[in-house]
Amino acid sequence: MDYFDTVIPVLLSFSISIILCPVVIPFLKRLKFGQYVREDGPRSHLKKAGTPTMGGLIILISVAVTSSLYLRDYPEILPILFSTVGFGLIGFLDDYIKVVMRRSLGLRAWQKLVLQFGVTVIFAYYYTEQLHYEMQMLIPFTGGIATGRYISLPIGLFLPFLFFVMVGTVNGTNFTDGLDGLASSVTLLVAVFFTVVAIGTGSTAAPVCAAVAGALMGFLVFNVYPASVFMGDTGSLALGGFVASTALLLKMPLYILIVGAIYLIEVLSVILQVGYFKITHGKRIFKMAPIHHHFEQSGWSETKVVAVFSIVTALFCLIALAAL
Repeated sequence: MDYFDTVIPVLLSFSISIILCPVVIPFLKRLKFGQYVREDGPRSHLKKAGTPTMGGLIILISVAVTSSLYLRDYPEILPILFSTVGFGLIGFLDDYIKVVMRRSLGLRAWQKLVLQFGVTVIFAYYYTEQLHYEMQMLIPFTGGIATGRYISLPIGLFLPFLFFVMVGTVNGTNFTDGLDGLASSVTLLVAVFFTVVAIGTGSTAAPVCAAVAGALMGFLVFNVYPASVFMGDTGSLALGGFVASTALLLKMPLYILIVGAIYLIEVLSVILQVGYFKITHGKRIFKMAPIHHHFEQSGWSETKVVAVFSIVTALFCLIALAAL
């Protein structure tokens, strides 16, 4: 698949997404699948209560329909699509418990972790036993793609590393979904990066990467501030599954630290905030965590936070391209 051919899955997925949004959003409203806004969050977000959530279903449908057309000739699509849909279903269950069953915290942490490990186990099995991929990865700035130099890990180290990458990335993406269009914009840029790399390396993951980019472009039309729909955990966990599985299949998990810098910063801000709060018995590093809320509390508008985080991601994607 060359760059021209990639336009087709982008346009197809974008078209499905942009058509589904005006149909699904009113349906979600009729079902009263409205966003629950926690009282300990930013006060400015209280007005978002009731906005339709679980819009990640639109992204999942767009990606699944488009990618299914390429499954026969592009074997790497299946594990990526499985991870995307698998984690998306976990997010859907979490959203359903929050919105329909009115349990604000959704799935308990241990329940969510068990389900995430389950999806990761199946992905790991397919990666090692079906695709027979070597347990290798590219080290940034070593010229590995051009020279074919990759670092190999023994299975005893690679599998725990794979689990860490999958679960960590999924939850990092989830933390990033806190402002209108934030997770969508950041992940769109990451999807474009992986699409370019997949085409350049001849990977058969290119169509699904392009499909995710197209779906997010269509979804963003309705997700930018003021959002008409939120992706919910259905979308954010699905996107995390996409990013992690794609990086692993392209042998580029370390590149998540670069292109997914915003995900990492969001997670670290929460870890630092919670840890410092416990150690100091009530003091905080940030005004609010995750860090996008800190900037909000500092006077930045939602649109400014999203724009700056997107610019940062775009710059890191360029750095990652230079690091190939």
